[in-house]
Amino acid sequence: MNGFIYNIPTKVYFGDHLNMLAPELKKFGKRVLLTYGGGSIKQSGLYNRIVGEIKKAGLELHELSGIEPNPRIESVRRGVNMCKKNEIDVILAVGGGSVLDASKFMAAGAKVDFDPWLFLSEKRPVKKALPLITVLTLSATGSEMDGGGVITNLKTNEKLGRADDLLRPKVSFLDPALTYTVSRFQTAAGAADILSHIMEEYFTTEPDLYMLDGIMETLMKTVIKYAPVALDDPENEEARANLMWASSWAINGFITGGKTHEWSVHPMEHELSAFYDITHGLGLAILTPRWLKYCLNKNTMPRICQFGINVLGISSQLAPALVAKRAIDQLSDFLFKTLKLDRTLTEIGIGDKDFKQMAQKATRGGVIEGFIPLNADDVEKIYEMCL
Repeated sequence: MNGFIYNIPTKVYFGDHLNMLAPELKKFGKRVLLTYGGGSIKQSGLYNRIVGEIKKAGLELHELSGIEPNPRIESVRRGVNMCKKNEIDVILAVGGGSVLDASKFMAAGAKVDFDPWLFLSEKRPVKKALPLITVLTLSATGSEMDGGGVITNLKTNEKLGRADDLLRPKVSFLDPALTYTVSRFQTAAGAADILSHIMEEYFTTEPDLYMLDGIMETLMKTVIKYAPVALDDPENEEARANLMWASSWAINGFITGGKTHEWSVHPMEHELSAFYDITHGLGLAILTPRWLKYCLNKNTMPRICQFGINVLGISSQLAPALVAKRAIDQLSDFLFKTLKLDRTLTEIGIGDKDFKQMAQKATRGGVIEGFIPLNADDVEKIYEMCL
């Protein structure tokens, strides 16, 4: 295995601790920019509660609403301008991964004199960032506990990601009750997103720590166990709590260990979202089983078998080839029959006209060094398997 550095400085309040929101905000200053999406936090009453806590503490409040799913660079630019104009001290992001991701680049953009898109398109260095505090309302991306974010530029058909430790939230409030009102579809898509984050790390041919394998397998089993419960009983606290904590630990860096391989499914899905603006978790669900099927060979079979046996409960007495096939089939059944997500790109109105261009962009004209190396032709074939 390879050596690694592990550092997660985000402070987490798990459960109903919004009474601590204002004291945490005041540590960073008095001028707060509240960012959120389409207004669901107002319908649920969360907005009034948060604003009440902020005003009671005598903090100065500014607001930026309307942050989109697959957040746009235009929203980031609006936030950067507001931060500079109002001399914002701290950003408070309330919502799911889209709001959190956009707010991260507002935090960085507020400290530079160039367009924030250059953080993604040119990988300009992040040297400073405003402090970010988050209140999570959707279990999916894990943005509440990592330094990564993904932003969409519809003018260029680009969806680009970037991570930096300076973008990690200082404090995150994770209350499972705030996810009770999440729709069935978004709950299912979020579960697929969590699974994909774990699978991108789990499916590797690199030597790994036994204990990390066990943790990843337990995280995947947690999603498989509790996502159906949350779908059937949206206010089941045990299910929502397990999904929320699994979401955070799927991508906060802990399970990465010393692995060096690249993620494969996410860059392929980012092109789907960039071209067609689909829900990220849905795209991941459609792609993942086809990617595993394409990757299946004598070198990758042991890992897929391990997944089938340890996560899905397939008998170890079966021939490895049969275990691997059943593992992929059972994963498909979970995503498309249990979660009831769309099975194909055709079902959501996507054809093959952009596949070649998308494949070139996903691989950046080279090779994704993942579970197996994927060039543009490979990626195009995987897209075709999804029709």
